[in-house]
Amino acid sequence: MTIAPDSARPGPSHAYRVMRDFVRSVEDTLPGKFEITKEGLVHDMMAPVNQHELTALRLRKRLERVMPEEIVAHTGEPDVEDEPESIMRHPDVMVIAEAEMEGDGSFDPRSLIAAVEIVSRSNPDNDWVGKVRDYPLMGIPAYAIFDPRTGTGAVLSDIHPTPDGPRYATRKDFVYGEDVTIADWTISTDGLPRYTDERQR
Repeated sequence: MTIAPDSARPGPSHAYRVMRDFVRSVEDTLPGKFEITKEGLVHDMMAPVNQHELTALRLRKRLERVMPEEIVAHTGEPDVEDEPESIMRHPDVMVIAEAEMEGDGSFDPRSLIAAVEIVSRSNPDNDWVGKVRDYPLMGIPAYAIFDPRTGTGAVLSDIHPTPDGPRYATRKDFVYGEDVTIADWTISTDGLPRYTDERQR
């Protein structure tokens, strides 16, 4: 489900503040995950399934084995928020310096080294379309997508200006089983789970 804001102008509009307050008021009471995108409010009704969570766990562990100790692959709260762009997202895995996690409130998206998403079976366009648009707008330098539906993925990087705003200039596709490089670190994609039936996320 998507609810569009009343203005697409840069800056935190009244509609954005209303949506943000709504998300924060219901995030512990309603099922699913809410995010505020450039197109409006997105609600993924499906709860994460085992394959989704296991993929996030394995990616986190593999990244942290090859990254410096001061860099972490974080899978928890809070959100990543860009108020001027009126976007609030929550990547499945956030590659970030541990020092950048200090303090209160949402993470500054420009403090992320990379965002990693495991594609939702119930709303794949959120990861393959919406976040491909929003993450370069937010200044996240690298975005890795893992798709358990197909056993494929892509890493997007090199933000550059376009008539439609900042976009990723480089896309490197991969299939499960290949090594993949996210920012400065290369990990294996062997053994990542696949979705097994249509009821799963």
